Amino acid sequence: MAEFMTTELKRLNYLTSEIDAAYHEAALKLGLSDATMMVLYTACNNGGSCLLSDIQKISGTSRQTIHSAIRRLEADGLINLEASDGKRKTVRLTEKGKDRSENGVAKLAQLENEILGSWPEEDQKKYLELTQKYLNALKEKIKNRL
Repeated sequence: MAEFMTTELKRLNYLTSEIDAAYHEAALKLGLSDATMMVLYTACNNGGSCLLSDIQKISGTSRQTIHSAIRRLEADGLINLEASDGKRKTVRLTEKGKDRSENGVAKLAQLENEILGSWPEEDQKKYLELTQKYLNALKEKIKNRL
């Protein structure tokens, strides 16, 4: 089979995989699954509560996986799942969940902030602009060409 990936695409795929692996390692160190970490991270990032649909959208994780993670977190007393308007549901951290998150996913966010904060402002802006540009183009091409 002929090569179909450029060197740059191979590098991008490698880096993306390594970033995913780093987040997986963080979840393991925090004693969480990837999905439970995503639920806690998203809730923390939104002041302690968020819509269930937002977690699914942000994480790109299947609905079933997120629901399993939520059941585990509820059983552990870390979150409550509350009815919102209509069929929507809100995930809310309990006091125990807030404490666990402050000693876990909040520390991860602090590390991420330290990394970005250590870069010159221009590099931060450029990285985010290029990442957004790539994402927009990828979505458009998938929509129109696959």
